[in-house]
Amino acid sequence: MADESKKPDQDPTEATAGAEPPAGEAAAAGPDAAALEGQIAELTDRLLRAHAEMDNLRKRTERDKEDMAKYAISKFAREVLSVGDNLQRAIEAVPVGAADEDPALKALIEGVSMTEREFLNVLERHGVKRIDPAGEPFNPHQHQAMTEVENPEVAPGTVVQVYQPGYILVDRVLRPAMVVVAKGGTKPGKEENSSAKAAVGAPESPNGTP
Repeated sequence: MADESKKPDQDPTEATAGAEPPAGEAAAAGPDAAALEGQIAELTDRLLRAHAEMDNLRKRTERDKEDMAKYAISKFAREVLSVGDNLQRAIEAVPVGAADEDPALKALIEGVSMTEREFLNVLERHGVKRIDPAGEPFNPHQHQAMTEVENPEVAPGTVVQVYQPGYILVDRVLRPAMVVVAKGGTKPGKEENSSAKAAVGAPESPNGTP
């Protein structure tokens, strides 16, 4: 007679359900997690760098668009500067007083002057301005010194003559002004004034002469 007290066979799935994984598998889980964290950190860093590069690219593109809008006419403006030069030469070629004696010549000069003013107005509406620095301090960023002359009437470095006016577009020089710069010197009268002051303040000699 079979032993009825013997327990039925246990389900294999129930027997292994609560069993712990082998020691090797548990040890392998740790390094895998650390590797995943490293990959996540690396990908996050790459993503941040990509965002920064895209932002810098966007800013550079915006600056390039602004510069293109401001300086798009640079080449064209340089080409038409000679028109203004010729108009100015035509006006300066007429001797002083000659236009007052000849009504036809006077009308011609007035027409050329009006054309020159309108030419400059059109340039200014597009950001181009003429540089005519006579009497101003020499600016190496906007002026080109052709020569220097002795001129004690002005301070050293003063522009005393303009051979050719310059032009700027917004804040860029299209063409520097060609100028003559004064070397400067002692203004007349300073030495005389100093001598006079010295004579006034000097004590008189006993015979009444200084």
